[in-house]
Amino acid sequence: MKKYIWWIVAAVVVVGVLFFFGRSKKKADTELIVKVERGDFEVLVTVTGELLARNFEEIRGPDLRSGVFRQTDFRILDLVAEGTLVDSGQYVAELDRNAANNSVFDMIEMIDVSENRVETSRLDTTVTLRGLRDQLKNLELAVEEAKMVLEESTFEPPATIRKSEINLDKAQRALEQAKAQYGLREQQSKVSMMSAEFQLDRQKRQLEQMREILAGFIVKAPKKGMVIYRRDRNGQKRKIGSSISAFDPVIATLPDLSVMLSKTFVNEIDISKVKVGQLVRIGVDAFPENSYTGTVTSVANIGEQLPNSDAKVFEVMIEVNESDKTMRPSMTTSNSIVINSLNDVLYIPIDAVYSEDSIPFVYTSKHAKQIVVLGEANENEIIVEQGLSLADKLYFSTPENSETWKMDGMELIPIIKQRILDKKLAEEEANRQAEEKERKARQNQVQRQNSGSRGSGQRQSGGQRQQ
Repeated sequence: MKKYIWWIVAAVVVVGVLFFFGRSKKKADTELIVKVERGDFEVLVTVTGELLARNFEEIRGPDLRSGVFRQTDFRILDLVAEGTLVDSGQYVAELDRNAANNSVFDMIEMIDVSENRVETSRLDTTVTLRGLRDQLKNLELAVEEAKMVLEESTFEPPATIRKSEINLDKAQRALEQAKAQYGLREQQSKVSMMSAEFQLDRQKRQLEQMREILAGFIVKAPKKGMVIYRRDRNGQKRKIGSSISAFDPVIATLPDLSVMLSKTFVNEIDISKVKVGQLVRIGVDAFPENSYTGTVTSVANIGEQLPNSDAKVFEVMIEVNESDKTMRPSMTTSNSIVINSLNDVLYIPIDAVYSEDSIPFVYTSKHAKQIVVLGEANENEIIVEQGLSLADKLYFSTPENSETWKMDGMELIPIIKQRILDKKLAEEEANRQAEEKERKARQNQVQRQNSGSRGSGQRQSGGQRQQ
């Protein structure tokens, strides 16, 4: 019996020992997991983007700027699938021509009316001038008759002779007046005929122009390439059902895939860090096994709000250094813009840093809350400038009973507070400069628009004066 009791006691002891060490090991594994690292450190701004070609050929609909059609917007009735490879002259799209056809039919009717008007005017002119010519002939005969009467009255009394002279003078003046009237009426008829014929010719030219434009409603590729849909001002792709206008007739593009760009948007918090010429590491979501590099080529001066978002962002263009035929426009990219590279610095995980009254600290393996002076950070790590050494080990999560631990590094608090103040002042100055830059950019844009409007008005006035 005692033998069994000893066996039971031994088993309990073993289980207790295993439980104690297992719990201690589990606690250690979950709490003390990180240490201070030393090495090279990169500050990154990571954003998603979309590929597009730097150079491209536009596939344009017909030129609608002539104004021969009352309607200026036309719907895309049919369009080849995006990504279709086309050759030069090959079919790409068709526009809805119903409204244009109605305008053509109206113009044909107007031409018929104008032709009738010209023919009627021609007949009326012929009849009228013929009557005036007959009247002139009769007046000429009346003058000749009055002359004969005057010649025969040579031996008549003076009163009779005087009466014959008066009748001749009347006949001659009537003839002169008729000739002048005939000249005016002939000139009026010519002007009226020219006006009617000019209107008819103008309408015929417009009809011919309409038919030429209608031929362009079947849109063909200007060269060989891959069809990529055009995006409008709202970022929406033009597709079947979308419309083109006289001011923006582009339906699609044929990109040059040898040089690609990544168009991305950086939020207003990070945009001050992004500069032209910075290195970018690029990944294409469709090909995660491939990696590329790029360079920031432009940073927008004016922010904008993306659809369904309240945050202000700035457009940033990145040129891809490598050429890869697998890359296609509209593919999604992940862009890591290298803001700064630092060598031989101490850094720790961001998640190991805590804060109390804006003072950052870490939990060390010495059971202390160590105040730290922090530097630049990336998505996962942050530089520690003061407060830690390479030998220190940190708790990744809040340890048990840490509220009783002492706070070390109190002498660093003035440094931290001064940096907070300096950062706040720098941000305020950066915001002020950004607002001033944006204000000037908008002012210049308004001035250019006003200048363009005045130039257009002057050209229009000049055209009216010429007419």
